[in-house]
Amino acid sequence: MKLKHALLIVILASFMPVRSALAQPNGLYTTAQAHSHNDYEQSIPFWQAYHQQFGSIEVDVHAKNGVLYVAHDETDIDPARTLDALYIQPLVQQVKTGQGKIEPKTARPLQLLIDLKTPARQTLPLLVQMLAAYPNVFGSGASVQVVVSGNVPEPEDFKTYPDWLLFDGRPEITYSPDQLKHIGLISQSFLTYTRWNGKGLIVSSERKKLNEVIRKTHQQGKKLRLWATPDNINTWKTLINLGVDYINTDHITELANFLNSRPTAEYRNKTVHAVYQPTYRQNDALSRVKNVILLIGDGMGLAQIYAGITANQGQLNLTQVLNLGFSKTSAADTYITDSAAGATAMATGEKTNNRAIGVDSTGKARPAIPALIKPWNMVSGLISAGSVTDATPAAFYGHQPDRSFEREIAADFLQNPVQILIGGGYRFFNEEKVLDTLRQRGYAVADRFGKLAQLKAPFVLLDDESVVSVGQGRKDFLTTSLRKTLAELSPNPAGFFVMAEGAQIDYGGHANDVRYVVQEMLDFDQAVGEALKFADQNGETLVIVTADHETGGLTLLDGDLKRGYVDGHFSTNDHSGVMVPVFAYGPHSLDFRGVYENTAIHHKIMAVLGRYRNTQKTK
Repeated sequence: MKLKHALLIVILASFMPVRSALAQPNGLYTTAQAHSHNDYEQSIPFWQAYHQQFGSIEVDVHAKNGVLYVAHDETDIDPARTLDALYIQPLVQQVKTGQGKIEPKTARPLQLLIDLKTPARQTLPLLVQMLAAYPNVFGSGASVQVVVSGNVPEPEDFKTYPDWLLFDGRPEITYSPDQLKHIGLISQSFLTYTRWNGKGLIVSSERKKLNEVIRKTHQQGKKLRLWATPDNINTWKTLINLGVDYINTDHITELANFLNSRPTAEYRNKTVHAVYQPTYRQNDALSRVKNVILLIGDGMGLAQIYAGITANQGQLNLTQVLNLGFSKTSAADTYITDSAAGATAMATGEKTNNRAIGVDSTGKARPAIPALIKPWNMVSGLISAGSVTDATPAAFYGHQPDRSFEREIAADFLQNPVQILIGGGYRFFNEEKVLDTLRQRGYAVADRFGKLAQLKAPFVLLDDESVVSVGQGRKDFLTTSLRKTLAELSPNPAGFFVMAEGAQIDYGGHANDVRYVVQEMLDFDQAVGEALKFADQNGETLVIVTADHETGGLTLLDGDLKRGYVDGHFSTNDHSGVMVPVFAYGPHSLDFRGVYENTAIHHKIMAVLGRYRNTQKTK
């Protein structure tokens, strides 16, 4: 989904930004609004900014002995670095190659800002003569718009120059209507209005000055560029929020990456889901735990959670939970875990190496919770919004040295069956004839989510078409599956264990797509609400909500709780090593406070379940 109007609704915490219809006709900033300041100082002048599709490139020129040299100061003049060699001829060649356009595929325009460091009367005649030789590149209607800055002539002299040669105006000068026709851009130093250093927010009085100059410039139908701005992500985002038309930078690649990420960095949620209000029945009690529901938001860190809170206008079901802890997620062989090692730690209580499923760091198979509770006559269910042969659900029944062995993982299910299995991964179970064996053992088998309501435990439902992303049409697969599983397993007098995975929060993190992350986070949270509701009704159910790791190194640059708007930035397309939260609700939820290894989640679950069973045996 393209976010055509996302930036129209963005506000900083304390002001409504001015928006420029000139800079962002569809509300989205791109590198067309990027300005390469002093471009000639880049390691590859012109070409680096051109290939990043910058909309504006700045070059300083000195006139000396009838030649226009590219340099900031006269002492920097190099005979080989002329305006013609570094900028004019490359532009001429690109227009020739592009059949009259600077960029034939996109038909994008390019602004060449030429800053005169020597007097206009000395420099402009040379510039006009040079450019006039290429009317299809620099003339009227051409795709390269030349704007002269620096030592420009007096406004009353603008009319003496060709109409295709425009000038860089100043906001403090009042131009006549005729003079304004020769203005191609309005520029000023950022320091004229504020001393802001790029951190936090611009103070109100200085912000008002900026808003006023932006408003005045746009009223004249012109674009605004500010130079001497701080040059970092927070500044770029602030300038966008203000509605400044060109983002000034010396960091071409970094700004290009930031602007190119805008379509996947911003998301506004328009459908807010209701949040369940818990009764906190037995929440802090040390009474018996008959059932455990473990909800794993794959890749869900604090930023993902707060992105969900923001998108849902301030609340999630998760925010209703009172008892919280933190899990340290490192694997046996590395600081940063993957889902295989992370889930194995929770399923078996053993640290293992990345990629390993249900085995310890030496490769020895370790029993997972469903197998460990079977002697107590407890039943189990596993649910995933992804494939059940993928790492997280697989760790609760499989034993393989590598997560990629999905056929072997499917076959492992026959040795460690649970009563209910729901998700994707049909082909691996079918290819290994696992489904045939399960049918012989009395399992119902279905490959369409629409058949869920008809199924009775034990059953396996594997439908890959139903575990696409929320953005691709997945509806309430996770919540409905959890509700069905709880209804089927709750009559068992000895209790149950259910693991349900929000698998695709992780996928969104790997894709560096905020929309994807938030939609999956909100879907997962609705399953959390279903679990809390069941726990209140039952009174003997412990609900645990956590993650195997964080994915994407997500940080939140901006947001609006009232509008459900989120703007995020990722530091990686892989997992990070940060701790993840553990939310606990119901009896013995107090046991999950504190900071501990991810293996402790397993041991705490087994302890509270075992305590009740041992008490029963004693009685």
